[in-house]
Amino acid sequence: MDKIIELKNVSFVYDTQEEQKPALRNVSLDVRRGEFLAVIGHNGSGKSTLAKLLNAILLPTEGQVLVEGMDTADEDLVYEIRRRVGMVFQNPDNQIVATIVEDDVAFGPENLGVPPAEIRQRVDDALRAVGMYEFRGAEPHKLSGGQKQRVAVAGVIAMRTDCIIFDESTAMIDPKGRREVLETAKRLCREMGITVVMITHFMEEAVQADRVVVLDSGRVAAEGVPSEVFADSALLRRTGLELPFAAKLAGKIRTAGVPLPDGLLTPDSVADALFAAAQEAEVI
Repeated sequence: MDKIIELKNVSFVYDTQEEQKPALRNVSLDVRRGEFLAVIGHNGSGKSTLAKLLNAILLPTEGQVLVEGMDTADEDLVYEIRRRVGMVFQNPDNQIVATIVEDDVAFGPENLGVPPAEIRQRVDDALRAVGMYEFRGAEPHKLSGGQKQRVAVAGVIAMRTDCIIFDESTAMIDPKGRREVLETAKRLCREMGITVVMITHFMEEAVQADRVVVLDSGRVAAEGVPSEVFADSALLRRTGLELPFAAKLAGKIRTAGVPLPDGLLTPDSVADALFAAAQEAEVI
């Protein structure tokens, strides 16, 4: 699969008045075009630092970050890099810049100098893509947290971005809003081919990804498909991570004597396995 972002031996150090604080240490990682990549790790593992390196908000202390072949350290390319790789931040209130939803979504294309007729089309298309078209005339402060985040995603889409980074974008919203944002991210990836990088501490989100990267103390501790990563109990203990709730539930059901298969990570997979076990036992 084609690479959209490459990190080559990247380290990053926060230089404070008191000390130099390493956040990433010699990280090499590829983000593949069109994939849904989840990045997980405990607090302080380097997740948000990694996110900000992917579109030149931060520049590596050592190593190189390439976005579609463009070096993020090249000041002349920063504008183009950020057009290709958009970011949705943690607090939805901090990224709304207009008093009407459709004006907020239009803000990015306007700054790019896109002609008005095309802006109108882009705004409508982007709002439809995130399921917010009917709210185009609404005031953002009256929306729920999940709806605000979807408006923020629409603003990124309207810039015709190739990749969207969700930097713990579901951390400050309620469970319903989290589901809305996650479903939007999955749909953009599967239906529109947009590369999604989801930085998250919710394991239930990570299991939906094509690939999972585990960060620990600024280093890549593991990467693989969700079933591989979450099957490694020693890795999870070592990096301070937990199993997704559905996997814990499946384990308790097995302990109670129901023969469920291994590798169940989502509520749907547990429900399907329970139904199959019930049929096998001729309970239903």
